[in-house]
Amino acid sequence: MQLAQRNRIVKSIVVTLVVNAALPWAVYELLHPHYSSFAALCAATAVPLLDNLYHLVRYKKLDGFAVFMLFGFFLNLLMFALGGDEKFLLIKDSLVTGLLGIVFLFSLVVFKPLIYYFALRFSSAGDEQARAAWQANWKAKPYMRRVIRIMTLVWGLSLCLESAIKIWLVYLVSIDVFLAVSHLIMYGMIGLTIVWTIYYRKRAVQVLASKN
Repeated sequence: MQLAQRNRIVKSIVVTLVVNAALPWAVYELLHPHYSSFAALCAATAVPLLDNLYHLVRYKKLDGFAVFMLFGFFLNLLMFALGGDEKFLLIKDSLVTGLLGIVFLFSLVVFKPLIYYFALRFSSAGDEQARAAWQANWKAKPYMRRVIRIMTLVWGLSLCLESAIKIWLVYLVSIDVFLAVSHLIMYGMIGLTIVWTIYYRKRAVQVLASKN
């Protein structure tokens, strides 16, 4: 991969994560002390919504990654709106995680795997030629399609497993214990999945290179 292309991809990843993760989080944290959680989350949701509108105007199509992030924010809004008892408040984040995991798995049988849309966004980095080349490789290389599907499957199962473990713990241990271990479980599961993804992608790139 050429240095210019690598830099473009890195820039695309950073910008995407800032717009769809860091900025919404910052908006929520800034507004939450002064407004209700629901109002702060509504404001935070506006950031990925604007990103979707930008991509719709520029590319005449919605961006898969931004849509996924926006869907996650809307699920959180729904959980806030539902309210509930103390137990439900503890499991609402886990329910969102589980539903997002189901979306990963659902994408395997209904449309293209969710990782396909993520990889397309980051690999093309706004370059139409790179986007077209990536889509051509997807059609021409069965191994590439297999790799993307396996990545989507693993991420879906990982999110669902994390959700199931945390929901189970809510009804098994005290609130203090749950609050102490829940973030360890979340970061542990996500961290392990990221490490696996990096290793598996590196191995897949080597296999694809040997096939050329």
